[in-house]
Amino acid sequence: MSHAAPKRAALAPERIDLSVRVGSLTLRNPILTASGTFGYGDEYAHVIDLATIGGVVTKTVTVKPRAGNAPQRVAETASGMLNSIGLENVGLERFRDEKLPRLKQLEATVIASIGGETPEELETLLRALGREPGVGAFEVNFSCPNVAAGGARYWADADRLERTLAQLRPLTDKPLIAKLSPDVTDIRDTARACERGGADALTAVNTFVAMSIDLDGLKSRLGKATGGLSGPAIKPMALARCWEAAGAVKIPVLGSGGIASGRDALEFIAAGATAVQVGTATFVEPGASTRVLAEMRAWLAANGIARVTDLIGAFRAEPAQEATTAAARNGGQR
Repeated sequence: MSHAAPKRAALAPERIDLSVRVGSLTLRNPILTASGTFGYGDEYAHVIDLATIGGVVTKTVTVKPRAGNAPQRVAETASGMLNSIGLENVGLERFRDEKLPRLKQLEATVIASIGGETPEELETLLRALGREPGVGAFEVNFSCPNVAAGGARYWADADRLERTLAQLRPLTDKPLIAKLSPDVTDIRDTARACERGGADALTAVNTFVAMSIDLDGLKSRLGKATGGLSGPAIKPMALARCWEAAGAVKIPVLGSGGIASGRDALEFIAAGATAVQVGTATFVEPGASTRVLAEMRAWLAANGIARVTDLIGAFRAEPAQEATTAAARNGGQR
């Protein structure tokens, strides 16, 4: 039988140490914005002070500008959202020459998301950006479900992930964060492959492949048949993938998927995440990341937890729960 930990005396919120480390990068707090949900960051500077959150994960940048997928690109679903953006972005040159200087002015901690259809394209991006002083880390998007080439299915191969990260590792001294797809047989396999290849951290997870049909018109509600599902609908599944990934590797894991409150964020941290990403909630509430941060700080203070790092991985499944999880994963008992 499990027993709750004894309640500690409450602390003043300003006494809480929220700093965390992701490889060589120290974040002032664990709250990041998720790639593709916050523009490049500068678009939201009139809403929140970017220097107050842990960091901004930019829109994924590719070597050449991309126009993205044809409309419709976004569709609302029960407790979630489907998107099929297709990595629309300004391309490497404009990102380096326009976006990074602006983010430096705003004193944002920048985690640049990079994407490519081949390992060679990722190499080109890191050769150009790997030594940029305005970039704190790189998140390698190995998991976009909305592109025909170089998307989640291409990068689901564990050996390819390991080889590619080994090629990228010498090109920068900044942390490399591998963003994983949830749509794999066992996320622990891809997580371990990334660690072996030299990743400094993982993001678990990107959106789930999903679809919505307009029954009257017998057509997809998106411009493509499928899109990526995000929002509260995926939180329980994303939390499980985060927990599995964190248990499989020694490097930090960034949790992502349906985080809309401080309690949501802390559940991911208890499951093993070092930091978390706020994504779809921003579409509903542009300042969601700062509210999540305030709620996280308040909960830790009320529960007498002086350092957020003390909560990382605090959840421990009982042996019986572990057995049930393994059975479910293997298609066992019903």
